[in-house]
Amino acid sequence: MKKLSARAVALISNGVLALILIVVGTVCFLPSATHVSGVKERVVYRGSAENAVSLMFNVYWGSAEVETILSVLEEHGAKATFFVGGSWADDNTALVRRMAEAGHEVASHGYFHRDHAALDYDGNYREIKQSVAFLSAAAGREIRLFAPPSGAYNDETVLAAESLGLKTVMWSRDTIDWRDKDEELCYTRATKDLAAGELILMHPMAHTAAALPRILGYCAQHGLSAVTVSENIQ
Repeated sequence: MKKLSARAVALISNGVLALILIVVGTVCFLPSATHVSGVKERVVYRGSAENAVSLMFNVYWGSAEVETILSVLEEHGAKATFFVGGSWADDNTALVRRMAEAGHEVASHGYFHRDHAALDYDGNYREIKQSVAFLSAAAGREIRLFAPPSGAYNDETVLAAESLGLKTVMWSRDTIDWRDKDEELCYTRATKDLAAGELILMHPMAHTAAALPRILGYCAQHGLSAVTVSENIQ
């Protein structure tokens, strides 16, 4: 068998090395799971209802305020979606059940109010799944929506929620009632130029509960009913 020359060996070695570099480079520049095309476009920011809006209450505190809000909603024949934190629900199971029995939608707001944008897929999945398991048992209803605490999420959050059968929901207007503890400001932010399909974010605060009858009154005067988020985004 003829022995290869040093030049031939060098050419073959260089060719193999070039092939390895091409393969490695291709793998390195493939899109990672945190940059999957089109994922964030699947996050919901508003609904499509023609004559309705949705009141969204993110709940990690305020048991007494939640009771007041439920009573006001009942008086006005309005429905809302409560994005409930699992750790709060663990101490307020009766209130979660009351939400569901009154016809409101119970949805997930995570379990421990984590920063979901800082979690990888597994961290997002565990946090959301734990909340869904508890909330579905407490409410006796299927959980279909997830709202990340503080509105913080990444592609992994959306993918993890979808793997659990949940849509990720944000909002079209924020009352910022947790920061600005002002009834009039809460009312104005919830109602100014309000349009059908909007998702209005609120929290169980005393001033929010006080503004709620006026908010619902404004909606009624402008031909807008208050429906659950799932109904709004169908």
